[in-house]
Order: sequence, then C-alpha cells, then structure tokens
Amino acid sequence: MFEVGFSEILMVGLVALLVIGPEKLPKVARMVGFWVAKSKRMVAAVKEEINEEFQAEELRQSLKNKSGLNELQKLIDDTSNDLRNIKDSISKPVDPLHKKQQNLERDERK
Repeated sequence: MFEVGFSEILMVGLVALLVIGPEKLPKVARMVGFWVAKSKRMVAAVKEEINEEFQAEELRQSLKNKSGLNELQKLIDDTSNDLRNIKDSISKPVDPLHKKQQNLERDERK
C-alpha cells in the first residue's frame, strides 16, 4: 500500500530526534510501536470477522439452494406419484367395463 524506503525512515528518525530529543525518543518510539502493533491486530481482527461473515453468508446461500433443490425433488416425486395414481385409476375402471362387455356378449350369445 505505502512504500516506505530506508531514506524516508531515516528522515523521520532524524526529525523525531531533533523535535523530541534524545531522552524522550526511546519512550516515544516504544509508544508508537505499541500503537502500530495494536492497530495492526485490530485491523486483522476486523478482516477475520468480515471473512467469517462472508463464509457464513455463503453457507446460508448454499443451504438455501440445497433446500430449493430438495423442494424441487419433492415436487417431482409428488407429481410422479399423482401420475401413477391417475394411471392406476384409469386402468382400473377399464377392467370392470371390459368384464361387463364380455358378460353382455356371453348373454347375447345364449
């Protein structure tokens, strides 16, 4: 992101040495290091939380799509069962009618 070279760091160190002074410079450097490290940890924690939220949302979408597929499979199964029932109901009345017709034909022959 930011490219800081050795010359820039050296310049900042010299300015800090002149402004702050040699007695307070080590304490200030420790505090700056502490706050930089703390901010890095905070940024890393926020990134991790965002990644976890994205993964959770992705999982929710996956489950939603899978439940949609399950609903579609259930609809297909129900439709095939209904078609089977219709086929059975159509073929059953044909048999009694066929038997009635055979009985009538026998009666006519007699």
